[in-house]
Amino acid sequence: MQAEQLEILDFLHRHPPFRDLPEETLGWLSQNIEISYFKAGTQILQFGDEVDALHVIRSGAVEVFRRNGDLYNRLSEGGIFGEFGLLRNKRVRFPAKALEDSLVYLIPEAIFNELFENFELFADFVEIEDHTRLRQAVSRREDANELMTSKVETLITREPVTLGIQSTAQEAAVLMSEESVSSLLIVYERASDAARQASSSGYLAGIVTDVDIRKRLVAPGLSYSTPVSEIMTSDLASIEHHQFVFEASLAMLRNNIHHLPVLKKGHPIGVIALSDIIRYESQNSLFVVSSIFHQHNVEELKALGPDVNACFSRMVNEDANSHMVGSAMSIIGRSFKQRLLELAEAELGPPPIPYCFLALGSMAREEQLIVTDQDNALILDNRFDPARHDTYFKALAKFVSDGLAECGYTYCKGDIMATNIKWRQPLHVWEDYFTEWIENPTPEFLLNSSIFFDLDGVWGKTEWAADLRELIVREARKSPRFLSCMARNALRRTPPLGFFKSFVMEKDGRHSNSFNIKRRGTAPLADLIRVHSLACGSTSLNSFDRLQDIIDADILPHGHGLDLRDALEFIAMVRIRHQALDLEANREPDNNVEPENLSDFERKTLKDAFQILSNAQKYLRFRYQSQRAR
Repeated sequence: MQAEQLEILDFLHRHPPFRDLPEETLGWLSQNIEISYFKAGTQILQFGDEVDALHVIRSGAVEVFRRNGDLYNRLSEGGIFGEFGLLRNKRVRFPAKALEDSLVYLIPEAIFNELFENFELFADFVEIEDHTRLRQAVSRREDANELMTSKVETLITREPVTLGIQSTAQEAAVLMSEESVSSLLIVYERASDAARQASSSGYLAGIVTDVDIRKRLVAPGLSYSTPVSEIMTSDLASIEHHQFVFEASLAMLRNNIHHLPVLKKGHPIGVIALSDIIRYESQNSLFVVSSIFHQHNVEELKALGPDVNACFSRMVNEDANSHMVGSAMSIIGRSFKQRLLELAEAELGPPPIPYCFLALGSMAREEQLIVTDQDNALILDNRFDPARHDTYFKALAKFVSDGLAECGYTYCKGDIMATNIKWRQPLHVWEDYFTEWIENPTPEFLLNSSIFFDLDGVWGKTEWAADLRELIVREARKSPRFLSCMARNALRRTPPLGFFKSFVMEKDGRHSNSFNIKRRGTAPLADLIRVHSLACGSTSLNSFDRLQDIIDADILPHGHGLDLRDALEFIAMVRIRHQALDLEANREPDNNVEPENLSDFERKTLKDAFQILSNAQKYLRFRYQSQRAR
């Protein structure tokens, strides 16, 4: 063995994870290492470049950075870098620069992979074992996305332009012209007036925009002396200064608005506009929603399908997390429903009685992805008379369901749609449904509960949906027997793990080398989270929000809630990336993941996440077994 190789071998003997390898392996490794020299200040790895070797520092010092330029780590002799890119997609995830003149050993990718596959201690060292690895994988995604770390207050470029509520519409228009703004915040002029308002907006009474002046003053021909309070929007959305840009984006999406007041302790400190969000929201989901409401018929709505797919792919490519993707796609789906209902009422005429159109399942939870069917229902006013009213609502339901199918939201195979008269009922019938399901938890009623208990109103009397959620939580929480049955029902779908944590594949021919990551991953997670959320009285819909309520209620062993959150995020992101890759390859996206198409890091971390799910199901069985129905 040459002197240089002996020096390398001595180095390997002294530093983890190499010192734990067999002697013959170290000898072979020392003969296959390449050596590079980098002067101080030299860029060693650039973000996004291809990486083909594990880098090990022989001497000198190297700084590793996050993609946004923040220092991530400073390494010296024995430190390794470049491993995360090798484990993921062979692209540099953490750039590296020589802090000092540095000598670096390069272990080629093929040898790195062989060490990773054959030596557990080596694999554990380079990727961090079990929950710590999973936690780091999730946190890296969060750290990588600017939308999740930028606060709303950073978007404010000027102090708000305000006007007292006693002012006239003309005074509002003059002030807007003088200040060159497209909106004014209308404020209470006396603290006592504000105090009488049960509003989270505090001193803020409303907002007036150019559109308000055009549509509510000029078009109707009102006098310029009309009080500004008569043309302002008073039931307005707002956001707190410390919330994230992503949350502001969602608020605009939900309410289909272009101006959002920013508050600090109830006082307005600024207004952010659509243009401000666009600088941060590069995925253009706001544009998709805006486009939906500008289409005039079903054919035009159908034509937006490629834009929806492109929005989904852009969000994935920009490292959006699962909550961001699920929320945006759900809001897009809700917008399709809302526009179809507008078109239906334009064609059929105004409804004979009030109603509420419901979203169910993943759309209600804001966890919808690109592969989805339609689950919906109708709550009708208690004055509903089938003979007089059902012809209208049957036609309305058909118009919306057919339109959704045209737009890519396939018909529900289980017929959970408002076109089914069973799911087109007055409010008191829905109350009877839910009460009976809880009091008499048969297999059919449990299945209905798992579908309909995730409900949200998207059109009409949406407060009825909130009332039903309150009823569900109130009745379920005081029924241990129902919770026990729901818990057992939530255990019917298990993660695809066999002995020695190997993946269990589907047995049918078409997907024989894959597993359904929705049926075996995200769905059972949502099921068990739903049970715990009912037990603790949570009225939240989103699984992450429910998990936070569960953690706050302290009904899980310490740390288990955070583990569940990380498992849900990672499993969901594997599912999301799988669908995005299908779109990129012009394949029909689905939920069937082939392990061979995952990186080593993803396979191992996915097994960790599935193990967390398996353990959580065991705890679910333990916690509710004492309440087993007799």
